[in-house]
Amino acid sequence: MDVVEVPSSGPRSAKPAGSPRSGWRRPAIAGAVAFWSANLVISLTPIAAAYRSALSIAYVPMLVEAALGGLLIASVVALVLVRYPERVPGSSPLSRALWLSAAALVLLTVVVELPSKLRSGVSDPGHWLLVATAFNVLRVLALGLAIGLVTRAEQTRADPLAQVTERGGLP
Repeated sequence: MDVVEVPSSGPRSAKPAGSPRSGWRRPAIAGAVAFWSANLVISLTPIAAAYRSALSIAYVPMLVEAALGGLLIASVVALVLVRYPERVPGSSPLSRALWLSAAALVLLTVVVELPSKLRSGVSDPGHWLLVATAFNVLRVLALGLAIGLVTRAEQTRADPLAQVTERGGLP
């Protein structure tokens, strides 16, 4: 029986392609940019103007706070996604990022939005809580999509076969 040698496609290493300590930064920045961009678009709507007026929120400080808040949320979501992907439900980086973003949304709503609206002294705090939740759904969805897409792209770049096997194709 003859032995047929197949040339290697390149050197393989047992080490992961990127360090978990640095692999979360690019997705986090993409998520923060998506969050802030969604916030900027939302802030131009009449309902956002009414929301800011009802709660006496200044426009420019709100944009700065959205940038900082988006960076914080995106960093946590990206870090958890990159460091502990097996502990997050979902079959792909995109679905995992969306799950983590949904968890962040629930946590934000319960810990930040609910108490702040109940203590704000505005008339009809339930209405403004609903408006804030709708805004947060859009912003956090944009954040999760950006993080998931960037993470998937980075994993595909690191291992071109990852996308094929992820879809159930050839190993």
